[in-house]
Amino acid sequence: QVQLVESGGGWVQTGGSLRLSCVASGNVVGSSVMAWHRQAPGKEREMLASISTGGRIVYGRSVGARFTVSRDNAGNTIHLQMNNLNPNDTAVYYCNYRQIDTTDLYWGPGTEVTVSS
Repeated sequence: QVQLVESGGGWVQTGGSLRLSCVASGNVVGSSVMAWHRQAPGKEREMLASISTGGRIVYGRSVGARFTVSRDNAGNTIHLQMNNLNPNDTAVYYCNYRQIDTTDLYWGPGTEVTVSS
């Protein structure tokens, strides 16, 4: 089992920035991919960015240059730097973890981001 805890969400005004973090613990071994997703009210969950222990990064189609994903050297923590936020970024932000070569997928409980106009 892998446990995930997101942090860093909150309330911010339009144009502001937030840095989200997600820490994985438990059976965290081997190579893995961690990713950020978000789900806005009434909308489907969308993938924002993924990063592997090898450093391979994939961004979702809706992500522009405003978001940057990174991963600590230890490999168990990822971050999402979000700049120039706008009300459309209001959502619950989730991270997930998948060990490469397995189908097990773990999700965190999410952290809420609210951007006011």
